[in-house]
Amino acid sequence: MAQTNRRTSRRSIYLKLRQMVLTLELPPGAALSENELAASLGVSRTPVRESLILLAQDGLVQIFPKIGSFVSRVDPAQVADAQFLREAVELASLDALPPDPDHAVITELRDNLARQQRPGLDLEEFFELDEAFHQGLMRLSGHGNVWTTVAAAKGHLDRARRLGLHENVSPAVFADQHREIFDAVVGGDLASARTAMRTHLRAVFSDIERIRAHSPELFATGSTSVPVRRNVVVWE
Repeated sequence: MAQTNRRTSRRSIYLKLRQMVLTLELPPGAALSENELAASLGVSRTPVRESLILLAQDGLVQIFPKIGSFVSRVDPAQVADAQFLREAVELASLDALPPDPDHAVITELRDNLARQQRPGLDLEEFFELDEAFHQGLMRLSGHGNVWTTVAAAKGHLDRARRLGLHENVSPAVFADQHREIFDAVVGGDLASARTAMRTHLRAVFSDIERIRAHSPELFATGSTSVPVRRNVVVWE
């Protein structure tokens, strides 16, 4: 029982820290203190240390011996790989749509789109609706379970997308793109749905270039960079 509780604790701490990284609560490049994280989460250092190791395996944390642990900076190459995977899966899902899609899922998607337009919607609420919308489209094709695999592979992509959302005055432009995709799907215009989906998913690349122009410290460079200790730990 004790071993089961320990695994459960580690899993819950891992998921909490992962969410903090993905939502930018722990921003790219941030130094991570095991003591401070343990205190804030009300746990011992052991599950925090184990969780950081798991996050390092995910590519979301970097651990440098004798220097410390840091949130990985957003890697444009990993963003491109995840976007390639996501686009391939979602376009294939559109190709697999049945002639008469599930009306219950269509109703859910309409409700989702209406909530995306709700005044005062914060960015995390919109992000959750965005995820649910795309998963819903995959459910229409009978492949909703594949979304779990896609989601697990897109940590760097999700952070880049959130940075892009923070850069925009309003997420309304993305909600409009969702509406365009949905209208093409229910109208049976697969070609237009594919074109709109591809444009929508590739918007992250222009977001990256715009953000990197004024905040290059958030992004990994082509060369391997290692923080160094001076009076404080800094990135070179």
